[in-house]
Amino acid sequence: METLDLHGQTWSEALPAFIEAYNGALRRSGGGLEVVHGYGASGVGGVLRKRLRAFLRRHEGRLEFMFGEDVDGNAGVTLVVPRETLPEVGDLLAEQVLEYCERPKAQGKIMGKFRRHGVPAVQRAMGMLEREGRLRAVSRRGVRVYEAVEGD
Repeated sequence: METLDLHGQTWSEALPAFIEAYNGALRRSGGGLEVVHGYGASGVGGVLRKRLRAFLRRHEGRLEFMFGEDVDGNAGVTLVVPRETLPEVGDLLAEQVLEYCERPKAQGKIMGKFRRHGVPAVQRAMGMLEREGRLRAVSRRGVRVYEAVEGD
């Protein structure tokens, strides 16, 4: 089983590292991947752990996973067994939009943040997230904003 240590990374750094390690493990052996994300500063589950596990749940058809606390009591680890490749990092605009919308954002803010991808690509990503029920539009003080729907 290969090990990937994500300590000290932000989610934006950790996700591409995870996908690269996951797809590499699948190509090399199809064996498992031990992902060390830690417990978080509070000791009860940090950002990396929460986001990685939510990401894994969204891709359950492509992989299997077990929480370390269920295997050996170590909540700072998640064990992943690759079955199918995950989308390459370049295809993860939707994940980035979803992360950005953890706090509600107006569409103009979202478009501005991701303008380097082009308006059509951002609109497609937002549309896909809405269809999947992972992003929703709500009205706040008469302004339409988008917010991520909790996956945990």
